[in-house]
Amino acid sequence: MGNNNENQSEKKEKLTAESHSRTLEREKESNMVRKIVLSIISVLVVLLVILGLVGYSYVTSSLKPLDPKSEKKLSVEVPIGSTSKEIAKILEDKKIIKSALVFNYYVKTQNAADFLAGFYEFSPSMTLDTIIKDLQKGGGTDPSKIILIKEGYTLDEIGKAIADSTKFKEKDFMELIQDQEFVNEMHKKYPKLLDSAMAAENVKYRLEGYLFPAVYDFSSNMTLNEIVEKMISKTNEVLYPFYGTINGQAKTVQQVLTVASLLEKEGVTYDDRTKIASVFYNRIKEDMALQTDISVLYALGEHKEFISIKETEVDSPYNLYANKGFGPGPFNSPSLEAIKAALNPADTNYLFFLADTDTGKVYYAETYEEHLVLKEKYIDSKVKK
Repeated sequence: MGNNNENQSEKKEKLTAESHSRTLEREKESNMVRKIVLSIISVLVVLLVILGLVGYSYVTSSLKPLDPKSEKKLSVEVPIGSTSKEIAKILEDKKIIKSALVFNYYVKTQNAADFLAGFYEFSPSMTLDTIIKDLQKGGGTDPSKIILIKEGYTLDEIGKAIADSTKFKEKDFMELIQDQEFVNEMHKKYPKLLDSAMAAENVKYRLEGYLFPAVYDFSSNMTLNEIVEKMISKTNEVLYPFYGTINGQAKTVQQVLTVASLLEKEGVTYDDRTKIASVFYNRIKEDMALQTDISVLYALGEHKEFISIKETEVDSPYNLYANKGFGPGPFNSPSLEAIKAALNPADTNYLFFLADTDTGKVYYAETYEEHLVLKEKYIDSKVKK
């Protein structure tokens, strides 16, 4: 019995010792886990703080100009239909802004919208607010994809302008504007504009004066027909508010554009153009030839400052020294201002005018004697010198 009790006691002590040992091991393990967890948490906290600081610094710097000292101007195209996110990516790729992500979120926080397509000139020194305002105003046109038709251009000059800016040749343009099928098609589309042009006789080019001077954008897939029609359509758009006035004055579009084309070249200011218009209308009433050098130069197909007496005898219906009236049709593409002057002549009794090419000043006279005095004073005296 004694031995059994001793054995049981030893077993209990052994079990107790083992249990205590396991408890110590578990406590040791728990302490180790706590230390590891605390270490990990500490590291994570430090990382989060660092990331927060880095993120804050990144966002703060991204809200500022990328390079405040930069003087570079970079061309940026914003395609039609671009989203704010896509525009932000374009700006980042072009090195205009630091972060597309930050720019996109900044746009949202500012409730900025309605960005417009086009071509822009941006600088890395610009603020986000300035870039946003510019995008809302709208961009320009790609300078490599425009056709500039200057005021007073003839069809020959328009053909050269188109050839300089597009793949089409001047010869192709001249053939098109003389293609009767194309002219008839334009007449059918724009009857109010072209009725009187189609009825005119002895015209050199039926569409002379009907391609409005302006800056036109074009795409690589546009046809020459589409480009020319765009210019004709613009003339129709410009004249649309004046069709009633033209009819009310018992004039035709052909007559108005013809007078306007002369005013385009003869006068510089609107005031002078209205006075020159009065001279032309007064001479028509008196059954006098207009005697404008512009008509002779058009008949000759030349561009120069002075013409000779012999040149005023050139045989052409466009020669308004040899022929009375306004002539067959326009001599060039007049501006809106010249068109308005043709419809709103000044109320004068002038029958003569001459311009001092050095000063641009125009002198008017009611009689031929007065005109000769002005001519001797401002023109002939310079020629003699």
